Amino acid sequence: MTAALPRSFAGRRLQAGVAAAVLMLASSVPAATETIPLSSTQTPSEIEKFCTGIADAARDRRYSLQAMELKKLKDDIDQRIKRLEQKRAEYESWMKRREVFLAQAEDGVVKIYATMKPDAAAERLAELNVKLAAGILMKLDSRKAGVILNEMDSKAAATLTGIMASAARREDPS
Repeated sequence: MTAALPRSFAGRRLQAGVAAAVLMLASSVPAATETIPLSSTQTPSEIEKFCTGIADAARDRRYSLQAMELKKLKDDIDQRIKRLEQKRAEYESWMKRREVFLAQAEDGVVKIYATMKPDAAAERLAELNVKLAAGILMKLDSRKAGVILNEMDSKAAATLTGIMASAARREDPS
């Protein structure tokens, strides 16, 4: 009868029959993790004997593979830590060079303002950022800073004096 049917229909019917047979077999076979209960009259088959015989070896192999993977991950983490430590050392070195440069530049700027005439220094400091100007004045000799503040506009001098006073406080001004 299948000869009279078109070829594609017969092929589909055969595929459906194979699929049904596979499903029937699959439903009767236990899953890999299931255990098959043996009655007292049944003896274990060769497959069951083989599986139970290699279970310890398989477990040991699985553990060794996991140990190798953990070692690989640990080595990767150690390499990353090493690179981070190198970057940290490089950053600290750069910060030290920066601090030395800033200290030298700061001392140089303070010396420049210390040698300037008070009226010229007052004029230049009034044009600077108030925090920078206050920092320079705090590093100057108090007499020189007083003369420079005296030459400044009273409003600018008051602002700088307020910043210098709050920076000199031991407590947090906020």
